[in-house]
Order: sequence, then C-alpha cells, then structure tokens
Amino acid sequence: MPARRLPLAAWSAAVGFGAGILGAGGCVKAPPPAAGGLTPVSVQADWYAEAEQGGYYEALAKGYYRDGGLEVNFLNGGPGGFPLQKVAGGTADMALGRSDDVILAVSRAHLPIVIVCAYMEKDPMSVLVHAESPVRDFPDLAGRAVMADPTSAWITYLKAKYRMDFAIIPINYGLGNFLADRNYIVQGFATNEPYYIRQKGEASRTLLIANSGYNPYRVVYANTAFVRAHPAAVRAFVAATLRGWREYLAGDDAPAKKVIFARNEAMTEGFLAFSTGAMKDNGFVTGDPARGERLGLMTRRRMQEQVDLFVHLGVIPAAVPLDQFVSFDYLPPDLAAAD
Repeated sequence: MPARRLPLAAWSAAVGFGAGILGAGGCVKAPPPAAGGLTPVSVQADWYAEAEQGGYYEALAKGYYRDGGLEVNFLNGGPGGFPLQKVAGGTADMALGRSDDVILAVSRAHLPIVIVCAYMEKDPMSVLVHAESPVRDFPDLAGRAVMADPTSAWITYLKAKYRMDFAIIPINYGLGNFLADRNYIVQGFATNEPYYIRQKGEASRTLLIANSGYNPYRVVYANTAFVRAHPAAVRAFVAATLRGWREYLAGDDAPAKKVIFARNEAMTEGFLAFSTGAMKDNGFVTGDPARGERLGLMTRRRMQEQVDLFVHLGVIPAAVPLDQFVSFDYLPPDLAAAD
C-alpha cells in the first residue's frame, strides 16, 4: 500500500525542526545556472512515478518546462522521500503534497514553505471496505476499527462531524490484513488499492474522504526563499504544469507514460490505465464544474475554510494567515483572480 505521507510528528522529530527554527524563510543557496541559461528546479515527488504525477511528466516529456526557461529535475518519492523536510531545508526547491499537510507544517513547526498551485481539486484519499461490507457511509464506521495513519486530521474531523468514535490501527502500508479479513477497513487511495485488491480476486468499495467535507487540495509547494529569488521560474513552472495536466488527461498521454515506465519499473499498463481512469471518472484533477471547479483552481475561500476547520477541531491552536502558507501570485491570471 502506498505510504504517501509520513506523520508530521515523526518527521519533525526525526529532522529536528521545531517552532521558529526555520521560521525566517530558510536558507537556500542560489543554484548554478543550467545549460543554455535555464533555471534549475528540483521537485520532490510524493511517490514513485505514477499516473497521479502524469501531468508533470507530460510537461517534462514535451519540453514545456524547457520552453519556460527551466531545467526541471523530478526526484522520485517513496517512504524515504521526506518532501516537507527537503523543501524546508532547501535540498529540494519544490514538492508535491496536500494543502492540509502544509497548513499543519507551517502552524506547528513554522516551516518556510508556501503553496504555489493546486493540481488536484479533490484528494483520492479514501476509506476502503470489502464490496459486501455493511459500511455504506461514514457514520457506519462507528464502533469499528480502521487501519490508518493515527495523526491524520481527517480522523478527528469524521469523529466530530458524525459524533461517533472508531478505533485506529496504525497503518502498515500492506494489504495482507484486508485481503484476509472481509470485515477489515483500511485507509488508501481510490486510484491505487482497488486495483491491487481486484488483482487478488477481491472486490472493494471506496468512501472518498473528500465527500465527507474534509477536502484538501493536492498542491505544489516551494521553499519560500526559492520563491522570492525566482518568481519568474515559479510562474513558468506552474503554467507548464497546468498545460501538461490538460494534455495528459485530454490529449495524447503517450509521452508521459514513457517517462513513468522509465522511472518506475514496477509500473504496468493495467495499473496506469486504472489510476488514470479513476482520476478522470472522479474529477480528481479537474474538479466538479457544477461547483465552479476547474483544473488548477485554488481559492482563498477554500483555503480559509481548511484553516478554520483545523482551529474548530483543535488541531491547531490558532488560525494561520493565508499569506504564511499559500500564494496566489504565480497562478495564471484567470485562476489568480478567483475568490
């Protein structure tokens, strides 16, 4: 099972980031110019190369980053990827992640990171159950046990919203327990685990956490010092990325697929097709047009709602001003003007 994020408490302790240590914006050495006068940009992925990064690899393969004056290097993620730490410490310029994780990192550890764009309107994080499970909706979790990351804020949210309690089994990022026990419930991704479960001859259902009202963006965030030093590069990266996603989902995705297969030897045609199909079917990247959502949209209202929710739940002690963790200055004009 994909281990897509390390609990905040664990990585904070591991690297020694505490309140105020990097609060001044971090220290980033100016990168040497790349060949041809291109600005080098290192991007830490949140997992190994896969469909959920398809738009980035589409832009890379088609040369959109180079057209924007950038030499982009994507660093493979995985259990040891540590994107928050790498960006905060300046060993990576940008990373892929979730808006809720960034809010928590800035609030709790004062990390010098800032969100510069959203690439998924809806997060694929889900609760997975067997097809025949009596759990049909979130209130049905009451009194049960869920294998999940114990530090996940969505757990606190679900318990508060539905006025219920359920036990947490610390996640081990494997599917063995789920496959062995038809009553087992586990945290996963709608774009991943259902495929592997089906390959084992089992059927599953997913309850999308986003459908409960806990709905963070998946985002690109950057080191604040890098953003200040290279605003044009950040703007060019965002523009090329959104173009790449548009073409990956609606055009010829063969260039991106070629890169993904080259970077991830475990990837298969079937898995890639399943994940891409799940993203399209659920509108993870493009969002719900009926709600005014579209590719790359990131609004102040929705970001503020996430902060307010965390304060209400007691996940953070006080509201974090938007300008401390997100900037709308690097979005295309039509997106930057959104409320």
